[in-house]
Amino acid sequence: MENKEFAKGLELRTKKFAISILSLSGKLPNTVEGKVVRNQVSKSGTSVGANYREANRGRSKADFASRIKIAESEASETAFWLEIIQEMKWTEELKLQGLLKECNELLAIFTSISKTLKS
Repeated sequence: MENKEFAKGLELRTKKFAISILSLSGKLPNTVEGKVVRNQVSKSGTSVGANYREANRGRSKADFASRIKIAESEASETAFWLEIIQEMKWTEELKLQGLLKECNELLAIFTSISKTLKS
């Protein structure tokens, strides 16, 4: 697979992930705690794809590397909030497991890209 094909595929994957996160966040409880987590997971979960898309349109290698690090950080934060949702038992375990798996895979991809940029 060429880099452009990989990039387009990952853009689509991160967009689908963002949509799944928004769908999940809409089902969180309408409590003070639920609203806090809804806001946080919505922001970080959608930011992964937004920053990756911006990375692909970066003006320089440094800009690309910076955006990849942000996407990596946002994926890590999203995993944290998904774990909170899981421990609070606010949604179906099976659906959450799929989101956590995807989130951790995206985190691994961005971590790997980031490491190759340092070499």
